[in-house]
Amino acid sequence: MNPALPKGLGYRLKRKGGVKLKNLSIKDKGTFSKFLGKSRHELSVYAFENIYVWKGLFDIYWSVIENSLCIFFKDKIGCFLYLAPLAENRNPEVIQQVFEIMDRVNKNKDISRIENIEEGGLSFYEGLGYACQIKSYDYICKRGDLANLRGNKFKSKRACFNYFIKHYGFQYLPFSLKYRGDCLELYDSWAKERKIKNQGHIYQCMLEDSRISLKNALDNYPDLDFIGRLVRIDKKIKAFTFGFKLNQDTFCILYEIADLFIKGLSQFIFRRFCSELEGYKYINIMDDSGLENLKKVKLSYHPAKLIPAYIVKRKNA
Repeated sequence: MNPALPKGLGYRLKRKGGVKLKNLSIKDKGTFSKFLGKSRHELSVYAFENIYVWKGLFDIYWSVIENSLCIFFKDKIGCFLYLAPLAENRNPEVIQQVFEIMDRVNKNKDISRIENIEEGGLSFYEGLGYACQIKSYDYICKRGDLANLRGNKFKSKRACFNYFIKHYGFQYLPFSLKYRGDCLELYDSWAKERKIKNQGHIYQCMLEDSRISLKNALDNYPDLDFIGRLVRIDKKIKAFTFGFKLNQDTFCILYEIADLFIKGLSQFIFRRFCSELEGYKYINIMDDSGLENLKKVKLSYHPAKLIPAYIVKRKNA
């Protein structure tokens, strides 16, 4: 019987050499940043902020194996590697070891996998005989396009933005944790309306998961390198957004929630926030979670490029 990873402090895998898996802590940020900084990444998942927020949904463990940082996510279904091992050089021995670790947990070996492989790493895994399949795409927009909304292709976005400016009195403010409860309340009302419009089980579960990760992000906001903004109308928080620096020229927007009944509010906070991010050339608006409607919304901002993420599995698990 394959043992599950225990909760709590650490876990030592009983294998030759021994691999100690540590439970992810906010104090590990420095170590993660060092390894993440060894290469330039365009996928939004390659940031400590976008790893740590998932602690409410997964048990997250990590270990440095052969000079490679390996990050394991585990839930009731099984265990997988969230990112490709982070190192200066790819090491076939590390890949073998991480699959051994996952197999120790997963009764079904087909669950053992490495997610969010970048396109530049495909030839390495294919050369080792692994199967690579597309998982998703991150949408990357030019910041200048989002800030200026010039041309016919952004005509409807400009119209919504201008409607909001004309019809509402508002305050546009730096994000503050004193509004933490208001943000969660806004999310709950927003999610309630979304659930009414889309009653699919998977979508509703995604909304619940997103709420858990949002709470975790807000609970740890001071320790994470988030930048955010709020909109108040009639002394109530009606929209908020925040994100993080992904690389030297790309900022990633992790969350944007706006009151669905206020026309133009979403377009307003998105445009204003992007206008302020002058030090960046690109805005990563993340993937579409496999949702056709979300895909349509993201494409409506005319991304400059789509960055693929892949899943790596063994051909015969």
